[in-house]
Amino acid sequence: MSQRETWPGEGLPVEDEVEEVEADEAEEDDDLDDPDEADPGEADPDEADGEPDDAEDTGNELRLRGAGQHAAGELDVPDDIDLLEGEARDTRRGVGIVVSRFNGEIVNRLLAAALTELEQAGVAKETVTVMAVPGAFELPLGAMALAKTRRYSCIVALGCVIRGETAHFEYIAGEAASGLQLAALESGVPVSFGVLTVDTLEQAEARVDKGAEAVRTALEMADLFSQLRATAQAK
Repeated sequence: MSQRETWPGEGLPVEDEVEEVEADEAEEDDDLDDPDEADPGEADPDEADGEPDDAEDTGNELRLRGAGQHAAGELDVPDDIDLLEGEARDTRRGVGIVVSRFNGEIVNRLLAAALTELEQAGVAKETVTVMAVPGAFELPLGAMALAKTRRYSCIVALGCVIRGETAHFEYIAGEAASGLQLAALESGVPVSFGVLTVDTLEQAEARVDKGAEAVRTALEMADLFSQLRATAQAK
């Protein structure tokens, strides 16, 4: 329930109000001089809830993780819990990119954003392979083929499906998504989803940065898997 400011004398019985007028006026002057001063009759919200003002008083300091990553949000993980977290950085092996030729104008912009992001992450151009397939429906098969070579730490899938007047959109978009997930699960190689599924060309043009986002996701997962393998070998 929202709190409002309680003025001196408010809530007193009617017969007491006359006797308290002079004292109340003096208290009003003091309150106006210091607007930040809380009324002594109001309890502190934190104290009323039984919660300390400072989280450090709980004796359980938390690490804030996830800041600076591509994904929004932070994770609070206690210090006594092991945390594995990947970063979007260069990989020991290469990066495979499978792209759809359908809606090529948009896909070319997705690919350009992806290649720029790879360069910024320090991934050498000679370790990057681009495989072109006819359409979004063929992306999962291309991703699976790249993953099974074991030459790549991660795979990035890029494409664009724009809704039309038939149910074709639902079939293609759904199969592309589920197929790419299956490729990752069966191969054990991270496959990121950089396929735009939009209603209009304008929506697609506004989302071409998805190519860079897909690269960051793939690199982060590749780094995470690398850390997991190193941790398992160390134990």
